[in-house]
Amino acid sequence: MKNNGNVFLSVDPVDIPWRTLFHYRSCAVNPFEKKFLEQLRTRKLVQEKDRILCAVSGGPDSMAMLSLFIAVRPVLHCELAAAHCNFQLRGPESDADERFVADFCRTQGIACYVEHYDTRYAAAGMKKSIEETARVLRYRFFERLVDEKAFTKIATGHHVNDNAETLLFNLFRGVSLPGLTGIRAKNGRIIRPMLLFHKADIQAYLKEKGIDSCEDSSNVLEEYDRNFIRNRVIPLIEERFPHKLLPSLQRLSEQAGELEEFLELYFEDLAAREPGLSFCKGELDADALRRRTIFEQKEIFKRALRDIDATVDSRTLQKLAALLQSQPGKMVMAGKNVRVLWKGKKLLFTKQA
Repeated sequence: MKNNGNVFLSVDPVDIPWRTLFHYRSCAVNPFEKKFLEQLRTRKLVQEKDRILCAVSGGPDSMAMLSLFIAVRPVLHCELAAAHCNFQLRGPESDADERFVADFCRTQGIACYVEHYDTRYAAAGMKKSIEETARVLRYRFFERLVDEKAFTKIATGHHVNDNAETLLFNLFRGVSLPGLTGIRAKNGRIIRPMLLFHKADIQAYLKEKGIDSCEDSSNVLEEYDRNFIRNRVIPLIEERFPHKLLPSLQRLSEQAGELEEFLELYFEDLAAREPGLSFCKGELDADALRRRTIFEQKEIFKRALRDIDATVDSRTLQKLAALLQSQPGKMVMAGKNVRVLWKGKKLLFTKQA
């Protein structure tokens, strides 16, 4: 089932028997499906007649999400499709996952779009880790499908445990306080409808419904930072503090998200009042920055770096704040490929190849 890098439709709904296509319509919504539907409505993640593209790896989380959407689709009156990325990192296992997802979608009358990648080659070209490269490729594919096929939402199967891993991962990388937002329930067209569900509840739902899924053998490899956090760090903390870590991290994530929302509005207003603080043509006004608090300076720098797709961490932000305490003519590197030069009254940001 190769497509030489092109998107393809693996299912033709016309070929699906009517009974199979509407199988879920005859099923009563169980408590977990009802809770899922409530999350969609309470958080306003899905509107009636939305066209939802579900990111489906074949793993337990994405299979549960797709199955939940199928179960509540008659209530939502929405359209569903699936997108699967074959990163070709696990040989026959990757191909088996692709077939599994395509076959499941075929039995449910759901369009399934697949893309193949030589991820190791792409990672070398991007100069990023395998994990980060896969993430970039995945979301590029989803966004392209949204544009080409007019989907209105992209749904991913992230849950409470994933959010905890992400928050700890960001903490270890040295992000600023607002950066501890973790995974957001909604970010543009991307929605995470299972973000308040626990892994154990998701697994129980799959077992109750008799829904199969694929197990990614690479999930046990501790060479990947997230796997190490998932398999070693979180279990160790939970052993010492039972049932404390995940709820605490969830609260921290929500509070950081509220703070980030406030700061976005604050700095939009600040940039409108002081044009020198608006990152335009790769420049910021040094004098205007020096009049602000260190916290404000770092937040402005963070937004500038984000605009040019540069690395943002606490060490980099501290270096840029320290630059303002020096004098014109000084230069620092913000990450590996962004040069920031204080020239005259301006800080000039130059991204190097």
